[in-house]
Amino acid sequence: MNVVLVGYRGTGKSAVAGIIGEALVRPVISLDAELVRRAGSPIPELVSREGWSGFRDREVALVAELSARHGIVLDCGGGVVERRENFAPLRASGRVVWLRATPATIVQRIAADNQRPALTAGKSFTDEVVEVLARRAPLYSELANDVVDTDALCIESVAALVLDLVRPHLEQQSG
Repeated sequence: MNVVLVGYRGTGKSAVAGIIGEALVRPVISLDAELVRRAGSPIPELVSREGWSGFRDREVALVAELSARHGIVLDCGGGVVERRENFAPLRASGRVVWLRATPATIVQRIAADNQRPALTAGKSFTDEVVEVLARRAPLYSELANDVVDTDALCIESVAALVLDLVRPHLEQQSG
């Protein structure tokens, strides 16, 4: 069984995945980092070259491939919910935990991130986060088995909550 983390960027997925991987002695795979590695270019260049559709096509293929593996911690990109084809393989591969945060928290955490192209044209950064999060929140909710609100928590506390949620399922599977 895999541990799958989903949520908007800035919710702590990458940091939490590292802690969980260490605690469970499992490899951690960042979906975005693996896409970048395979494409040989950063996400903004990839999106510029292939468009969001091409990026999402690559993401769907990689989700299918990685979901076939077992015993990993998968840190999904924030937009993995943009394609419903990703839902079944992610759910079938393990426990999906949505790391959730408010737009204000997200904006505060990712204001300096320049590794992602804009998702909406002509919007302020805050308006973009609000708009995209409003669209994605029902999708995260549909995909996830569990939700952890990260606004008021440090990374270690978020990881501890995720571990508390997934451990019974890991034990059930091995028992």
